[in-house]
Amino acid sequence: MLFRELCVIGAGGHGKVVIDALTGASRSFVLCDNDEDRVGSFVLGHEVRRPPEVGDFIGRPFHVAIGQGEMRRSLHETLQAGGGLPTKVSHTRATIAASANVGDGSFLAAHSIVGPSVSLGAGVVVNHGAVVDHDCHVGDFSHIAPNATLGGNVEIGALCLVGAGATVLPGVRIGEGAKIAAGSTIYRNVAAGETVIFDLKEKKR
Repeated sequence: MLFRELCVIGAGGHGKVVIDALTGASRSFVLCDNDEDRVGSFVLGHEVRRPPEVGDFIGRPFHVAIGQGEMRRSLHETLQAGGGLPTKVSHTRATIAASANVGDGSFLAAHSIVGPSVSLGAGVVVNHGAVVDHDCHVGDFSHIAPNATLGGNVEIGALCLVGAGATVLPGVRIGEGAKIAAGSTIYRNVAAGETVIFDLKEKKR
């Protein structure tokens, strides 16, 4: 079964955010999910369908609307290898500098800000109200959660999570797969795979 429209895969919570962005942009799409319990239901007025077979994605635009990074990466890479075309989606109220480079399959939510000379990898999520300031690099399939802030020249590895309301100060390096807890303020480099909770009170001890 082939779809002419953009195929959005994922009808969960993050899927709703993507649907809202596409609806506001008046962009035609088809909503799909592998979960049989969701097939036939409606999300924000859109019927959930079974996704096409991988081989049916040849030359077809798709966007993986799944919040969890590893799942997003796996499906994105599978469909791209099958000939699909990963497609970036941005809300009409996202702000993107002309000099920023946004990777295929990335998503920019309402009121997110992507500054000058920023580089976002493939499948990155910059969620509601998040700020990625000048000269930052965000690796493939990382998620910058709502209201998080990356100061200038921050380096975020692949498959990282920067939690809601967290702040990463300028020049900090975050290794691949690291997780920054919500509300944290990060002053130092973070190793790959590390989970960090660090705030002003901890710094003063």
